Amino acid sequence: MTFTNDKAIYMQMADRLCDEIIAGTYGDDARIPSVREYAVLLQVNTNTAMKAYEQLSRDEIIYNRRGLGYFVTPGAKEKIMVSRRREFLEQQLPEMFRNMKLLGIDIKDVEDAWKKQD
Repeated sequence: MTFTNDKAIYMQMADRLCDEIIAGTYGDDARIPSVREYAVLLQVNTNTAMKAYEQLSRDEIIYNRRGLGYFVTPGAKEKIMVSRRREFLEQQLPEMFRNMKLLGIDIKDVEDAWKKQD
């Protein structure tokens, strides 16, 4: 994974795990990699990975079974989707509309680009 400078590494790790949950890599009550395994996989310090897991636990995306590891909270996928949709609509979409106006891009251009993705 390549990390960017615009967000803390632990938050980027949490986002990646959320992406994996949304993609179906981990379903409800599925065990996720241990903190150490995830740290090794992403080549980061274990403390950084722990911080990501603690954040996801606070957000009720994952939960810990003492001695067994971390698991996906039932309904986590839907919770992530609701949160990300809200963030997109409130933060990213207004910026996109601003850029569209500045660049003279109309909704038809966006529709055409959308159709080309399939």
